[in-house]
Amino acid sequence: MDKGDQADFHFWKIYLDTCCLSRVFDPPTQVRVRREAEATSQILTYCFSSRWHWIVSDVLLDEVDQNSNLGVRFQIKSWMTLAHQTVSVGANENKRGMQLETLGFKRRDALHLACAESAEADIFLTTDDRLLRRAKRYQMQLHTQVENPYIWLQLED
Repeated sequence: MDKGDQADFHFWKIYLDTCCLSRVFDPPTQVRVRREAEATSQILTYCFSSRWHWIVSDVLLDEVDQNSNLGVRFQIKSWMTLAHQTVSVGANENKRGMQLETLGFKRRDALHLACAESAEADIFLTTDDRLLRRAKRYQMQLHTQVENPYIWLQLED
């Protein structure tokens, strides 16, 4: 039974970062890549059907706009039109982002996290190992859980 079919179904508020969304387009030459792509696709399916609440942000849109692959850029931006909530980066998100940067998060990662926290996301999903390691190290200072999409689906089954 997967997360979306559970009797005690939870309405998740989910933030997927750029690497997570881009994973769907990576060549499935490694087991890890294939698993993460399938998990991300499954999560998006639940979001598109409004079973889960998908949160995006201006940071995500800016990052997607920088993707040199026009096909990937177009597809992700098309998906983003189906998001349930878009977080704009305001003074609070910038302030929180700067706080997270002092913990060693890269600027964009810090802003992604700040936006997810601002929207009160239940889970922030990423395939970025560096971001995941840092988030685990500082999980007590974060206001949202950070996990890999494949691992998260496995933990919730």
